[in-house]
Amino acid sequence: MDSITQAALGAAMGELVLGKKLGNRALSWGALFGILPDLDVLLLPFFNTTHDLWVHRTLTHSLLFIIVAALAISPWLAKLWKRDKVSKGQAAGFIFLVLGVHVLVDCFNVYGTPVLWPFLNERIAFNNLYLTDYLFSAPLVISLVWLAFLRSKKQKPKRRKICLWGLGICMVYTLFSLLAKWAVSSGFEADLHRREVTYKRRMEAPTPYNIILWRSVVDCGDELWVGYRSVFEFQKTPIHWTVYPKGNDAFAEASTTPEAKAINWYSDGWWIARRHSTGIWLGDLRFCEIRTWGARKDTVDSNLKLTWVLNAGKKGDRLQEEELRFPEQKDIFKRMLYRMIGNREKWEGYPRLAGVKGSFPEHLRWIE
Repeated sequence: MDSITQAALGAAMGELVLGKKLGNRALSWGALFGILPDLDVLLLPFFNTTHDLWVHRTLTHSLLFIIVAALAISPWLAKLWKRDKVSKGQAAGFIFLVLGVHVLVDCFNVYGTPVLWPFLNERIAFNNLYLTDYLFSAPLVISLVWLAFLRSKKQKPKRRKICLWGLGICMVYTLFSLLAKWAVSSGFEADLHRREVTYKRRMEAPTPYNIILWRSVVDCGDELWVGYRSVFEFQKTPIHWTVYPKGNDAFAEASTTPEAKAINWYSDGWWIARRHSTGIWLGDLRFCEIRTWGARKDTVDSNLKLTWVLNAGKKGDRLQEEELRFPEQKDIFKRMLYRMIGNREKWEGYPRLAGVKGSFPEHLRWIE
């Protein structure tokens, strides 16, 4: 999740564990430890792109790191807070809870978290929240700002209640996201069953900043199918699928390189590959594609959010992440709102894969 959400969750945990003894300092320390696991980004400039994929969200997002950090830092914190009568056990519990909540919440999005690293490299991902969801974090942030102004001893019980209310709303929203995912997943599964589609696996995740419009990616072997469904649509409402050829032949040309292995692990195999003028273009289909309209009549161009170009013959950093820019944000979100309520006309069209530099947009198969 984003840094604001993690800082807010850390501050809330600090208030629950140490608020009575530290007051607003518990909020500050909680916010600091809430973003601690994400500070591994400070190391990324010292690595190439391939190592960045392996480093970010691995060590600092593991259960091992949480335990070691709690044991190593708690004596220092207990000494720092000696006048406030905070024991080593309380300090360790504070660190463990804040870091543990950070890792747990990061499991809610498509990135996933290798909780059992280094013993197990698989990422745990529930795919029930987008990377940034203001409806999830805003109630908690508001409650924390409110309780920060309650500083007297008589107001301490009220501080705790306000904090619990903020966390409670977050938990209810998370529960609704899981229920929404279950509902739309049933609809996606029913549509594939009706079409008698044989597939290896599939995943569902919400579109940006909401839990109403969901996106499914289906692994059919040589193809990946992508479809959208709103929680307001009936289960029998047919899904319109966009078919992305996976590009196994293009990927095979570099499959033995460290870069391709890193992409395969990082994307959990949800990649597509295309031959590129300087090597191989790779895209991660777990993340939503950025749609644009108007390039051609009745067409919609899909620009993948996370892509790379692998140049196996290049010296130095052979894997370069592509930067995606999309100026029509208002139009995108306006059309997304229409799609949420079931209006497909402003959202769909004949699909093309765009954003592959040096190549014309690729026409994709569309299944109604």
